[in-house]
Amino acid sequence: MKLIRRIIQNLTAHLDMPLFLIVLALMTIGLATIYSATASDGFWKLDRQLVNIAASTAVMFAVARTPPQSLMRWAVPLYLLGLILLIGVALFGIVVNGSRRWLSLGFVRIQPSEIMKIAMPLMLAWYFHKYESMLRAKHFAVASIILLLPIALILKQPDLGTSLLIGAAGFFVIFFAGLPWKVMFGLAAAAGAAMPFAWSMLHDYQRRRVLTLLDPSSDPLGAGYHIIQSTIAIGSGGTLGKGWLKGTQTHLEFIPEKHTDFIFAVFSEEWGLLGNGILLVLFTLLIGRGLMIAAAAPTMFSRLLAGALTLVFFIYAFVNMGMVSGILPVVGVPLPFISYGGTALLTLMLGIGILMSIHTHRMLVKK
Repeated sequence: MKLIRRIIQNLTAHLDMPLFLIVLALMTIGLATIYSATASDGFWKLDRQLVNIAASTAVMFAVARTPPQSLMRWAVPLYLLGLILLIGVALFGIVVNGSRRWLSLGFVRIQPSEIMKIAMPLMLAWYFHKYESMLRAKHFAVASIILLLPIALILKQPDLGTSLLIGAAGFFVIFFAGLPWKVMFGLAAAAGAAMPFAWSMLHDYQRRRVLTLLDPSSDPLGAGYHIIQSTIAIGSGGTLGKGWLKGTQTHLEFIPEKHTDFIFAVFSEEWGLLGNGILLVLFTLLIGRGLMIAAAAPTMFSRLLAGALTLVFFIYAFVNMGMVSGILPVVGVPLPFISYGGTALLTLMLGIGILMSIHTHRMLVKK
C-alpha cells in the first residue's frame, strides 16, 4: 500500500487537479457521445478512442513533469522541424480528397500541420522572451514573418481550418507580448480592405461554404446538407434532450461526420439545452483556469505560452460550436476533448501538459 501510495503521489505531484478534473469530465462526455454516435458500428471506435486518451494522457503526464525552461529549449528545433516537414508536404505530400496534407515516412503517415499548433506558440513565446527587455516594432514584424511562413504553406495544402487555428495561436502570443492597439486597428482595416482579394484567392469549395452559410437551403442536398441536418438535430433536442442513445437524427444517419466534426450536434440532440449549458460551463472553467495559470506565471515565456494555449482552446470550442450551429462556415475543426481522433487529442493534451508544467513548477519554486 505504501508503494502504491508513493506511485500515486509521484504521478499527481505535477498535476493541477482542477484543470485535470475539468479535462477528465470533458473526455468522459466525449466517450459517452462517441459511443452513441457509433453504436451501430460496434465498439471499435470507442476502444480506439480509449487508446487515444491513454496515450495522450501519458504524454500530458510527461510534459507536466518537464520544467518550462526545458520546453523553451525545444521551441526553435520543433518550429524548424515543422517548417521542414510542411515543405516536404508541399513537395512530396500524399493527396487525399483533393488536399495535400499528409507526409509518408514509410512506416507511418503524419500531418505536419498538427506540429505547428504547439510549435508556433512555443516559438513566438521563446522569441519575445529572448528580447523582452528591448521589444521594438521590428520584433513584432519578425514575429509576423515567423507566423506567416507556416500559415502560407498550410493554406496551399489547402487546410483553412488548421491555418486559422495556428494563426490564432500565433496572434494571441503577439497580442499578449504587447502589440499596440493602433496596430491592431490598422491590421483590421487592412484586412477589411483586402477581403475582395482574399475572396478571389479562396478555393471553390471554400467559397461554397461561405455562401452556404448565408443560405443553406440554396443547396440542401449538397454543400448545405451538413448545416441543415446539424441545426435540425440541435433544435430537436429542446430543453432536456431526447436522452442518451435516443437521438433520431443521429441513429438514422442524418448527421454527417457525427463522431468527429459534428459531434456537438449529437450531444445537443440527446442532452438538449441543459446539456449544452453544462458543456459551456466546463469549457468556461477550463479557459478560466488556464488564464489564471497564465496570470500567475513567473516569466514572459510562461505567460505568453499559457495565455495563447488557453485562448486556442477557446477558439477550438467556439469555431466548432459555431459551424455546427450554422453561424460560422464549416472548416473542419474538432470539438476539444469531445470529438473522436488521436492526433487532435494528442495536441490538446500536450497543451494541457504545458499549462500544468507552468503552474506546478511555479508552485515548486515557491515552496
